[in-house]
Amino acid sequence: MPRVGGRSGEGVQAVILALRILERLGRERRELGVTALARALDTTKSRIYRHLRTLVEQGYLIQPHDSDRYKVGPRLVALARSVSDNVDLATAAFDVLIELRDALGHSSVVSQVEPDGVRVLGTVPGKSSIEIGVRPGSLLTFHASAQGKVALAFGSPEFRARALRGRLEMLTSKTIVSPAALRAEIEKARARGWATAPDESAIGLNTLAAPIFDATGAICGTVGVIDMVQFIEGQPSEEQIARTVAAARRISQSLGFVPSSEKPQAIAAKSA
Repeated sequence: MPRVGGRSGEGVQAVILALRILERLGRERRELGVTALARALDTTKSRIYRHLRTLVEQGYLIQPHDSDRYKVGPRLVALARSVSDNVDLATAAFDVLIELRDALGHSSVVSQVEPDGVRVLGTVPGKSSIEIGVRPGSLLTFHASAQGKVALAFGSPEFRARALRGRLEMLTSKTIVSPAALRAEIEKARARGWATAPDESAIGLNTLAAPIFDATGAICGTVGVIDMVQFIEGQPSEEQIARTVAAARRISQSLGFVPSSEKPQAIAAKSA
């Protein structure tokens, strides 16, 4: 058994800090310096610097020429791609989609966030005799879909700004085409952890969607339920919200996402 506080315990803490540095840089998707990382990870600049030098030497990070900041390196990118190839979002979500459909009766859907919209990867038809849903491969708009609102709410500020600069096409009389109104919807979705879009992409249709996060903590997709507005209202039922958010959390965990409150260092602190 490792001795907490001894050499083995120190080694574990060093590994945890190195992983946290990689997670932070992967999540931020921009260059960060020693001071910013030390502040974000609540440790000393000297500790951060030692870890950064090791990670640079091993190819997991890069320090651009004439810069005092660091960014993700080729070895980390290659590792992420390898993991991504082995853990497909649609495959990871399949069983959860079936359980979500069985629990609520609505069609369930998993989608992937892309630069120009949210791509539908897979669906499970609902229990109604009238089939309500979206086709796999469809690219949903950011402004007129629950999936798109969630993507903007939990994406980076740069990603959100780029999407809001585009033209907001009116698909129905209920589609949000005002940037200010859309920003308000995005803030609401971020605060709630889910979004809806009743009558906004098609009259009579609504979707309830929640975010899926990858191992770095970045949003990579959404999971949701789709049905007519009489069955999924603009303010969904507590059960609909709870089960959809729980489904998103399960898929995120299968992709390696660990919420901040469950990070290894937090768990270690609880058991100390």
